[in-house]
Amino acid sequence: MTEKTAEQTHHYKFKAEISQLLDILTHSLYTHRDIFIRELVSNAADALDKVRFRDVKGEPYCDPELGLEIRIRTDKDKKIFRISDTGVGMTRAELLQNIGTIAKSGTAEFVKKMAEQPSAGINLIGRFGVGFYSVFMAGERVEIVTKSADTTEAACVWTSDGRGTFEIADALGKIKRGTEITVHLRQDAEMFTDPDKVRAAVEKYSNFVPFPIYLNDEKVNKITAVWREPKTSIKAEQYQEFYKFIAHQEEDALTWLHLAADVPIQFYGLVFVPKTNFESLGFGKDEEGIHLFVKRVLVDAHARDILPPYLRFCRGVLESDDLPLNISRETLQENPYLIKIKNTLTSKILGHLHELGREKPDDYLALWKQHGRILKEGYTDFSHKEELARLFRFNSSKCADADERISLETYAGRMHPQQEQIYFLSGPSRETLEANPAMEIFKAKDIE
Repeated sequence: MTEKTAEQTHHYKFKAEISQLLDILTHSLYTHRDIFIRELVSNAADALDKVRFRDVKGEPYCDPELGLEIRIRTDKDKKIFRISDTGVGMTRAELLQNIGTIAKSGTAEFVKKMAEQPSAGINLIGRFGVGFYSVFMAGERVEIVTKSADTTEAACVWTSDGRGTFEIADALGKIKRGTEITVHLRQDAEMFTDPDKVRAAVEKYSNFVPFPIYLNDEKVNKITAVWREPKTSIKAEQYQEFYKFIAHQEEDALTWLHLAADVPIQFYGLVFVPKTNFESLGFGKDEEGIHLFVKRVLVDAHARDILPPYLRFCRGVLESDDLPLNISRETLQENPYLIKIKNTLTSKILGHLHELGREKPDDYLALWKQHGRILKEGYTDFSHKEELARLFRFNSSKCADADERISLETYAGRMHPQQEQIYFLSGPSRETLEANPAMEIFKAKDIE
């Protein structure tokens, strides 16, 4: 660790709104304290992106030989959580600007609202530059050692206990480009020295960050963001591996849809249909199975506004860098683009299922037997009425047995020229319906 002398140290006070924010974070109760790991990883990834951008533009920067990576270390004995990156780093001026104030408009109103609802504070992390401060939910003292990518800038050390003041000093010794954050954990946050706890948080929130993340020298994010890759480069085995990871399943998916859209908003999606209907196993109504990502960081594991309820059996991911988040990374503002994404994705899924029914009828019949009851809940979705009607399957009097199913399109193709209606009977079993006296009339007229 770096050293600093008293002569090199300068003391500062946080801006008033930051002091209030830190007080709220320190003394409020939170259900997801591991959110600070997501925020620190996201900041590290942003810093690495800036170095990569400089490299693409051909701009000079120091220590070009360093690989772009994020490293996390824990020390149970010293109660320390440490995260470092080889990103763009910060200058002394940037430390003052970025970690001394919330450099956005409306901050006073933001902090006022947060103070009024301290128990919901966790949902306020992630916007207006407050992500870093979530570290004080777990840390009683935090130290940042950072070296800017600018070759002329010296490395600095930032320290604070989150109680209203912070120090910035020159770092002694040779420091390479990047940032290292050392969190001296509170007594009630010692669980974040447990590698398993940290690994779970990284895999949950940040597994698809496009830079390697190492935990105690072991790479954590081994599954790639396949939804951002060209479809032609992904093999079926990779899709199945990804499905099992994202859906926490052991069996393969029945089918999947991989798509990218540019209009009206750019987004990427990868949606799977499981072979098994989990609701039928007695677990009650499924939670929505679409994971919502923004810049490859998970913001909602059960996004309720991405698909209609009758497609809740689907599993997968959707990512868009353009979706407007509200005061958190975890919820979305009401936005017309979200409605258009939902309509586009719904139509694409229904179209994919129709194509599956035509090209692989046996696979689609297996899907219908598992998920048909849920799909039929879409009868009230008039905006997708025609697309849904093509997917419904029924047993008819001309089917060989009770297991065979036909589509409305097949039925219509077999109607007599003068037949203007579709006829149906309902009952507890096929045997019961065949014994219905009314069936004799239809049999005599050869009407299905």
